[in-house]
Amino acid sequence: MLPTPRIVAVVPCHNEEAAIAKVVTDLHAAVPGIEVHVYDNCSTDGTAEAARRAGAHVRREEEKGKGNVVRRAFADLDADVYLLIDGDDTYDVADAPVMIETLLSGPYDHVLGVRRQVTSTAYRSGHESGNRFFNGLVTFAFRRKVSDMLSGYRVFSRRFVKSFPALSREFEIETELTVHAVNARVPQAEVAVGFRDRAAGSESKLRTYHDGFRILGIFGQLLFHERPFLVTGAVSLALFLLGLVLGLPVIAEFAGTGLVPRFPTAFLAASLMVLAGVFLLMGVLLSGQAKIRRETSRLFYLRLPAPPWSGGDGPGRRAGDHGADHRRQVP
Repeated sequence: MLPTPRIVAVVPCHNEEAAIAKVVTDLHAAVPGIEVHVYDNCSTDGTAEAARRAGAHVRREEEKGKGNVVRRAFADLDADVYLLIDGDDTYDVADAPVMIETLLSGPYDHVLGVRRQVTSTAYRSGHESGNRFFNGLVTFAFRRKVSDMLSGYRVFSRRFVKSFPALSREFEIETELTVHAVNARVPQAEVAVGFRDRAAGSESKLRTYHDGFRILGIFGQLLFHERPFLVTGAVSLALFLLGLVLGLPVIAEFAGTGLVPRFPTAFLAASLMVLAGVFLLMGVLLSGQAKIRRETSRLFYLRLPAPPWSGGDGPGRRAGDHGADHRRQVP
């Protein structure tokens, strides 16, 4: 008989007094035996007390930002299965058992909750188009399709959590989680989940443009860190083409007259060609370092056991097919 897996929920909260009690109650009802850990992140209202009365374990994280909460929780908690969900009651907790069973039936290391709006105003203006833009960036850069990289509703195995570096500080943590999963090529799946408006009396902490630029910045850093040759190669190609455009007329003139009257242009073109070579060499060296780092991370990942396998095909739902009994593995 397989042992019952220990399941914990990580619920980051900042001023979510209006919604947190319902989230905690719904989690206990949907997943019997789950341990709900609410991390009060510098709240100034009664979030902590409301969560405690609902039956959650409450901890306080003084470093503001969702990324800081996730980093702390992943270090604090030891379990077989980790459920990450926001405390604003926008995600349908009823989908949690499907996500957990999907993880165990793989077994997978990461199950992404792909949001499906159940109310027409669930997405704030600009958020849906921004999400599609970032999904396309990750899919292009890492050649693995991602349907909802900014979703805050996810399930992880222990070996994913304990091998995840968690360097982000704020809302860009979802970007880091997604990039880590696709770059490490961990087994993962997507499950469609309900997404609705926030509870009455609460307001979103997201700032569309400010947080969008932060996410773009962290994506650029992660891309350079994980795919350095792609970045330096693009810069090298741009410098090479610019040097070619500037240098070819000078070479043609020298071939015809034996003179170089535009010496500054010739010097600039030669300098650009040298820089192109430097960036290309830098990409080769950094790619070698990235490969060594990935191999080391992989060896550490393999030291941890896989989640307990349920031995069956769980009733996961295909992204975009809410309610259907199908699971879609990420290619």
